[in-house]
Amino acid sequence: MKNDLANNVKASKAPAIARATAILRLLGKSKEPLSLQAIASGLGLVPSTCLYVLRALVAEELVAFDPSTKRYSLDAGILTLARQFLHRDQFHQLAQEPLDALAAEYDVTTLGVQIVGLDHIVALAVSEGEGNFRLSTRVGSRFPALISATGRCIAAFGNHSPAQLERRFAKLRWDNPPTFDVWMEQVEQTRETGFAVDEGHYMAGVVVIAAPVFSAAPVPSHALVAIGIESAIRGDGLVRLGQALKREAANISAMMG
Repeated sequence: MKNDLANNVKASKAPAIARATAILRLLGKSKEPLSLQAIASGLGLVPSTCLYVLRALVAEELVAFDPSTKRYSLDAGILTLARQFLHRDQFHQLAQEPLDALAAEYDVTTLGVQIVGLDHIVALAVSEGEGNFRLSTRVGSRFPALISATGRCIAAFGNHSPAQLERRFAKLRWDNPPTFDVWMEQVEQTRETGFAVDEGHYMAGVVVIAAPVFSAAPVPSHALVAIGIESAIRGDGLVRLGQALKREAANISAMMG
């Protein structure tokens, strides 16, 4: 976290914004409010600089300060911004209904995610089936870009060099990691079928299927994802779900493009 912040601040033309973003993300990940010292230490900031940024965030109602404990936490202003974004986001509006339908029909958890280059993906829409399987994913959750089935879609259609992909791939954490060569074979298969499958690699016993969504650019901007128990989604059922995701992703692509 410290090194990431230092690099971001160094590269940024607005270092105060980089520091503010890092503070918001740190508070968002924390399960409890944090003190000034804990925030400054966690991010490698000078306490006086950290306090200056925190006061600005409190004034904007993005961070709350409890004078009795002298600790900071996210404030409701964050929720207001998030709701305003989702209300205006075209992909969220287009994806939620088909995600609900797929979750109900196949009894899986479905996600609509935004792709941020090779950095990460962000969940913008979530729907859960009625079965016992539940994945603890919420709107706003972030994942490494190349992980699981969505990562194979990004690699297949994102116009990235093998060297770029291998560097990022080496940093991924899987329950049952494939080799890079095997993963690249699966990337090629994704390119042929139009949807990607991860069978127990990312999470043991879980199958993840994803299909890319294209807006104006020739590379994927978003993806539709389905997640379920591996023993319940296999064979023809897996293919049908993959093809259903592909159809819905193509429909959304047409409306966004």
